[in-house]
Amino acid sequence: MRVERKSIDDWFGEEIPPGTSRNVELAVSESYSSINVSIPIHIRRAAEEGPTVFVSGALHGDEINGTGAIRRLIQDEEFRLTRGSVILIPVLNILGFDRHSRYMPDRRDLNRAFPGSATGSLTGRMARIIFDEIVARSDYGIDLHTAAIWRTNYPNVRADLTDPGARLMAESFGSEIIIDAVGPKGALRREACKAGCPTIVMEGGEVSKVEPGIVDAATRGVKNVLRKLEMLEGDGEAPANQIIVKKSKWIRADMGGFMRFHIKPGGIVEKGQPLATNTTLLGDELNTLHAPFDAVVIGMTSLPAIGPGEPLCNLGKLAKGQKPSQLKKQRMDEGGLEVRLTEELASNVLVVERSEARDG
Repeated sequence: MRVERKSIDDWFGEEIPPGTSRNVELAVSESYSSINVSIPIHIRRAAEEGPTVFVSGALHGDEINGTGAIRRLIQDEEFRLTRGSVILIPVLNILGFDRHSRYMPDRRDLNRAFPGSATGSLTGRMARIIFDEIVARSDYGIDLHTAAIWRTNYPNVRADLTDPGARLMAESFGSEIIIDAVGPKGALRREACKAGCPTIVMEGGEVSKVEPGIVDAATRGVKNVLRKLEMLEGDGEAPANQIIVKKSKWIRADMGGFMRFHIKPGGIVEKGQPLATNTTLLGDELNTLHAPFDAVVIGMTSLPAIGPGEPLCNLGKLAKGQKPSQLKKQRMDEGGLEVRLTEELASNVLVVERSEARDG
């Protein structure tokens, strides 16, 4: 569905002329005690007209790495737009955030409720307001997420690459991994794209944390996109490689046990390489899981106690012609944020090298 476009010049009667910045609020609900619940928002405008981009965090209320990144942008005195406007929303799901919860108080997922309904559930009504007041004022969107509870993600961008605007943002963001997918039904990025506001998602890190490396990757990516849209001065920063993933697979445990990991988030693995060994609590080996194809480790569990069928790691299949050994060498030769992130994220899991393993 298309939404009726609204001007960034006016926020519920408050003028925000070009060349100014404002902290505003968007009333989205009421508390059980009938007090208004509002989302705090920072709007920053250049003197010259241009695109409007929204950048949102904590659409799932416990995914606060994006909150940390957006707060950094707001407080950055050198973050000066040359044209256009940005709408910076540190926390979208304010009701979940206040409860340290992924979900809304009615136990629904806000990121499956868009574009929402003015007469629907609590979650549906809030989704409708966000869609009508934020998406409708924007030409582009960037939504910052983390992995779900007990998991961690190596920073990656998710976008429908058939949408020209989404593709432009995904490629310019500067993430090493781009996952080509339209997104689930009711997700903000999917429904915003359908409404004419190309939107991408960055996934990185864990819930309930503000991780320095993830914040660095997110802020770098947002600035890269704004530079591509000629809204910021300077050149974008790009990794040595960009891996476009069209197929991914969750590797699941065959039996219950305590996992001994042989991989790291972001690790590049070869077909047949050991991923993790299942052991008893006394350390006896039960079985070892191996990579079914050449891949990059998009994300993995941070909880070593695993039951049968539970997910261990999410592998993004490498495209034909992409050689793991070459990708690893180029990453190491370049160094920088990508190498740092792999090491930092691996500090949350115990990685044990295995004799037949070719690379962790």
